[in-house]
Amino acid sequence: MKTPDTQRPRPGSDILRTALRRNVGAMVRGTVLMGLYQAGETAFPIALGLIVEHTMRDRSPVALGLSIGALAVIITTVSLSWRFGMRVLQKANTTEAHRWRVRVAACGLQPVAGDIDLKSGEVLTIATEDADQTADIIEVVPLLISSLVAVVVAALALGLAELRLGLLVIVGTVAILSILAVMSKRIGASTREQQARVARAGAKVADLITGLRPLHGFGGNHAAFGSYRKVSTDAKRQAITVAGVNGTYAGTALALNAVLAAAVSLTAGWLAFDGRITIGELVMAVGLAQFIIEPLKMFSEMPKYVMMARASAERMALVLSAPPVTTPGPRRPAAGGGLEVDRVRYGALRRLRFEVAAGEFVAIAAYRPRAAADLASVLAVNVAPAAYEGVVRVGGQAMAELSVEAVREHMLVNPYDGEIFAGTLRTNIDPSGTGRMIPEAVEASMLTDVVALHRDGLDHAVRDRGANLSGGQRQRLSLARALAADTDVLVLHNPTTAVDAVTEQLIARNVAKLRRGRTTIVITSSPALLDAADRVLVLDDGVITAEGTHRDLLAGDPDYCRAVAR
Repeated sequence: MKTPDTQRPRPGSDILRTALRRNVGAMVRGTVLMGLYQAGETAFPIALGLIVEHTMRDRSPVALGLSIGALAVIITTVSLSWRFGMRVLQKANTTEAHRWRVRVAACGLQPVAGDIDLKSGEVLTIATEDADQTADIIEVVPLLISSLVAVVVAALALGLAELRLGLLVIVGTVAILSILAVMSKRIGASTREQQARVARAGAKVADLITGLRPLHGFGGNHAAFGSYRKVSTDAKRQAITVAGVNGTYAGTALALNAVLAAAVSLTAGWLAFDGRITIGELVMAVGLAQFIIEPLKMFSEMPKYVMMARASAERMALVLSAPPVTTPGPRRPAAGGGLEVDRVRYGALRRLRFEVAAGEFVAIAAYRPRAAADLASVLAVNVAPAAYEGVVRVGGQAMAELSVEAVREHMLVNPYDGEIFAGTLRTNIDPSGTGRMIPEAVEASMLTDVVALHRDGLDHAVRDRGANLSGGQRQRLSLARALAADTDVLVLHNPTTAVDAVTEQLIARNVAKLRRGRTTIVITSSPALLDAADRVLVLDDGVITAEGTHRDLLAGDPDYCRAVAR
């Protein structure tokens, strides 16, 4: 099976390291620019202190002019470094988030191990919110370093004025970060739980949308809504809990930072009153005390964002580290080959054995729907070859020796409940936009009346899940898509259960005509399709119990006659 990357990250820490490694260049540039910004911000109160010092001592217009020029340079540096630094970091952040979204989506579209209990709604949440929060690490690290630069510069400047002031900033910063590091662990745990509950709510919505029509049919929509409301309420409560934890964290950080700033200001005032520092140094100290609140706030918030990024990365790892259904094989099936099922035992199948020659049109009349579904799952590679006994050969090659991609390029298994996507009739029939058999597929599936009914023809808009189409129209649209793919081997599972008898007869003839010379298997109980096939295989109790033409079986097999006659 082809995967987006040959190396699959396992824990969330691997994902974070991969994100950081891929963006080293952007992070270095961003760190330098944001470091200049923070250094410029720190230099501003230092410059003000020097201006006051020189003005009071020298009273020179030239010194004042030079000081004003220095302030202009500092302000320009602060403005440009912030502008271009954030541009570099946000571009890298957005690009990295896009990479992870694509990768999670690609893995979500591949079959994953059955013990990973993730529904489509959960995968969607991981591919959006979690991918974005994981990519935030690209901004977090440079901002963390630049904030550290600001605190270090402020501590050095204060230390040069008076050693006790510098030590106060360093000791206070370490104490603040130690307290907040403990609190950030609770944020990480709460965030993981919130993300899980939001994902479950999304999965519930996806399930309800899928079954909306049946729910309306028997009046179960109110009960379903109540079920979703319960899941959503759980997510809301957890979100409130997370908001409370974040609020406590932010409030504590702000209070601690303010206490440190006040301590620096009061200490500087006491030292100035005692004559140990000058008035200019006092102005500088008070200015730095006010200034370091912002970098300290940013610096103290970084552990929280790191924990959130790690929690999201760990959720992404659930998808990215999930093993495939089967290990990719190196071989490819022979073009135009047939299909052989050799003593397969799985679910309702009991040592099932049959062969379909290349170019043959075979119908399989399954008396039990479960057996038909299990056979379709095995052929569609929704079940790993290691999960069943026996061998399935496609084009002369064992399926276990083929990649899933190669199997699906050679053989298409169209389920009875084929999904319809939002878009147009054309994009549903030919999603890749490269099909050359669209007119033939539309005609063979008897979709021509649907196309002719609308002024836009094949460009007629289709709503999500085909909400503006009838059941029969959706089924014919799915059939047209399967026929337009024009694969060497086509397996259709109950393709006409929602159409009337007359249309079914026409579809059966058209499919047989269009697929002449190509291997075609139809799992069905439709008399029209059974009659159109070259031969019919009877699948009963998990094995093939009879075979022949539809009419011969009708004449000589009473059980078959009772099962398929309408």
